Amino acid sequence: MENIKKGFNPDYPDDEPTRDQVKELSGIVILEFGAPWCGYCKAAQPALKEVMTEYPEVGHIKVYDGKGKRLGRYFKVKLWPTLILLEDGKEAARTVRPSAREDIENLLGQTN
Repeated sequence: MENIKKGFNPDYPDDEPTRDQVKELSGIVILEFGAPWCGYCKAAQPALKEVMTEYPEVGHIKVYDGKGKRLGRYFKVKLWPTLILLEDGKEAARTVRPSAREDIENLLGQTN
């Protein structure tokens, strides 16, 4: 994928990345699965924004998930938000429904 936003990304794009595009990602990237109307997703945003501003080198891709969305099914996402930490396109760790900055810091601490 070209032009991945580094640091916190507040917006869901109109289209989700494909599995192949995700596999081609380099470096550390967080995929955030959720929906703009989801209360849990909204509640997680302040902590996510705070932590991501401290990790400006980490990519952040929001994926608008829901019925019929292939990428969420590929990653077996069941609850929102689900944050998946990728290292060079491979899942390294995940956290589901983070509610505090520590949840996100712990996720980022699982990189090699």
